[in-house]
Amino acid sequence: MMSVAASRALRDGQACFVGIGLPSTAANLARRLHAPDLVLIYESGTIGTEPDELPLSIGDGILAESALSVVSVPEIFNYWLQPGRIDVGFLSGAQIDRFGNINTTVIGEYAEPSVRLPGSGGAPEIAASCREVIVVMRQRLRAFVSQVDFVTSVGHGSGPGDRARLGLRGAGPVRVITDLGVLEPDPESAELVLSALHTGITIEQVHAETGWELEVSPDLKITAPPTERELTTLRGLRTVGS
Repeated sequence: MMSVAASRALRDGQACFVGIGLPSTAANLARRLHAPDLVLIYESGTIGTEPDELPLSIGDGILAESALSVVSVPEIFNYWLQPGRIDVGFLSGAQIDRFGNINTTVIGEYAEPSVRLPGSGGAPEIAASCREVIVVMRQRLRAFVSQVDFVTSVGHGSGPGDRARLGLRGAGPVRVITDLGVLEPDPESAELVLSALHTGITIEQVHAETGWELEVSPDLKITAPPTERELTTLRGLRTVGS
């Protein structure tokens, strides 16, 4: 459901900064279904790649083989990402808070953390400069917290106007897709609210896995279940070597 919902959020003709895992699955699913002109850009430097199979990593040779162009990693960031040429980027994390800020650095105090996480990679640049950001992560109480332990990638800071004050180019997180539903920032408060439930999920289930008093949109929608075509195409996607 997460893969299908994420693929539906992508529009034909967009330039999409893709990560390995679910974002790669969603982007390649969208390209096969409703967005044939979706331009897939991977951090390793491949632009306009059209892999026949899902890559194992951003350095998988299948991405270069099918790409329109292969450039250096600095060029991807300096020319494509930072000037705002990427329409949408995917992010995930260990924690996300009510304003869409993401933590992939530490759990606990920075100097003496209980868990040290992998770190930022290119995520802060994606969060800062993509025109839109879509966050995809499973909704669990320990991950959806009122305030992250460390801000690795800025969402909407502490509320409206923070991104502009920080000089961040992009709009920040416009959608958080989970295994329970979809959250979107309120236009006035910038706080995430529940905008859609996946089929079979209740509001109570979502509240139980959220670490703040999550507001529910008055226009709450129910996500349409995957179609047979979506499921068939999704199942047809295979990782290289599988």
